[in-house]
Amino acid sequence: MNYAPKGKVNHVVEAGEFQVGVTALDHGHINGMTNGLIEAGATIKYVYDPDPEKVAEYRETFPDVEVADSLEQILEDPEIKMVAAAAVPNLRSALGNRVMKAGKDYFTDKTGFTSLDQLAETRRVQKETGRRYFVYFSERLHVEAAVLAGQLIEEGRIGKVIQVTGFGPHRLDKEKRPDWFFNKEEYGGILADIGSHQIEQFLYYTGNEDAEVIASKVANYDNPDVPELEDYGDATLVGDNGATFFFKVDWFTPDGLPTWGDGRTFITGTKGTIELRKYLDVGREDSLDHVYLVTEEGVEHRQVTGEIGFPFFGQMILDCLNGTEEAMTQEHIFKAQELCLLAQEKAQVIQSKI
Repeated sequence: MNYAPKGKVNHVVEAGEFQVGVTALDHGHINGMTNGLIEAGATIKYVYDPDPEKVAEYRETFPDVEVADSLEQILEDPEIKMVAAAAVPNLRSALGNRVMKAGKDYFTDKTGFTSLDQLAETRRVQKETGRRYFVYFSERLHVEAAVLAGQLIEEGRIGKVIQVTGFGPHRLDKEKRPDWFFNKEEYGGILADIGSHQIEQFLYYTGNEDAEVIASKVANYDNPDVPELEDYGDATLVGDNGATFFFKVDWFTPDGLPTWGDGRTFITGTKGTIELRKYLDVGREDSLDHVYLVTEEGVEHRQVTGEIGFPFFGQMILDCLNGTEEAMTQEHIFKAQELCLLAQEKAQVIQSKI
């Protein structure tokens, strides 16, 4: 639960110009979110969580951050521009609504929502307040291979994107997970949770503003002791422009793999293809960020860790300060979340006999 990439330092603001409060330390992604903000020039002023052990663990990594006495102290501080949080999933939207009503922008771990009702309420609050509700879709935003893929598509290297396939396996580490991880009301279901990464990537790489969920499935294949856990899910979507998408996510990464998951993305264009081997090149190299590009000119393999950077975080900070939408539009965020919730809602529940 402690995925925390580090990248290039690329400050877009002066020290103290963009101050952030951190709260709700329920998922280790908060460390990756914090790294990205600091590398882009943000100042993490406060951290607060009702569990002092979580605060102490956070400050082992970020010792200069002051401990706030309460969430109210963060929300009432006029210097705080943003609140970053990784709450239990079904509590993320309500926290974001509170943050936006206090006049701050909000940056939450994925998934930002576990129900369509939550999404509808946050849409209303966001529109009323004019504040931003950002979601940490780390499997694109915090993976240099995935960032490069977007650049290659924008340059037209593979023509028009017609199909995307995504694989998102994860290691379960069951004994290390908190109780909420196995309660569907709290985590939202596998397609709503880790499936949100996949659908956001599809919309981004294909340039779609909307899509239709054609089919989706979930199952608990091998964890009868935690019956509300979905350890497998997949879905098929078609974008408004006709591009198609298939993805599968699961909790079956074997212990023998030297990382938490062999995440892959396959992108087919009219003039070429891109394959991303995000977290290792299995059986060959344990290094991150492998990009395989095939075009009419030939074949290219690049390992790009440390070369591309993570522009999202600086763009997000400047969006908050300038009222722009360069990092990603608010509607893109809400649509990606809507589609993963629809996939979850309509999913066929497979009764395994394996």
